[in-house]
Amino acid sequence: MADVKLAIIYYSSTGTIHSMAQRLSESAEKAGAEVRLRQVTELAPAEAIASNEAWSQHFDRTKDEPKATADDVVWADAVLFGSPTRYGNVTSQLKQFIDTLGPQWSQGLLANKAYAGFTASMTAHGGQESTLLALYNTIYHFGGVVVAPGYTDPLKFADGNPYGVSHVTGGNNDAPLGDAQLAALDHLARRIVTIGGKLR
Repeated sequence: MADVKLAIIYYSSTGTIHSMAQRLSESAEKAGAEVRLRQVTELAPAEAIASNEAWSQHFDRTKDEPKATADDVVWADAVLFGSPTRYGNVTSQLKQFIDTLGPQWSQGLLANKAYAGFTASMTAHGGQESTLLALYNTIYHFGGVVVAPGYTDPLKFADGNPYGVSHVTGGNNDAPLGDAQLAALDHLARRIVTIGGKLR
């Protein structure tokens, strides 16, 4: 049987979501998936990026990495979308990419795939759940299958998010991923690869 095809499509401003996406990619490959790890295009003006040192550094480090296209979603059996939370919603960068998928949606090319999400915020109640739930509104329109982790493993009681995986970056926006988050990312990768394979 061919490997499950997993697209991990994300936006990251200062690097947290990027780190989460990389961990998901590594875990999914260990679970037997063929992975496309893709950033969406940055939309923010140069002066906004330059105003935040961490944002500017991350932009420079990753500007040459592969960018997401509609073909990455069509190709995939399963898709993980990642975004920081912005006022309890996904970023405009990820939303803009999703909004370009109308032609593929109208042809039914986004349906019947496994989808889930991951996010991060500076504070513990900074909109993580609402960001993932807002993302899933789109998946319903796709005709996709939301493969949230739920409480399908005891480790989910440590990270505490049944809607996806999330991380609190703290007041300085630089708290590293902890053991609970890494375990939750590994679990989400294994789960979406398994369910994506069954749907295929």
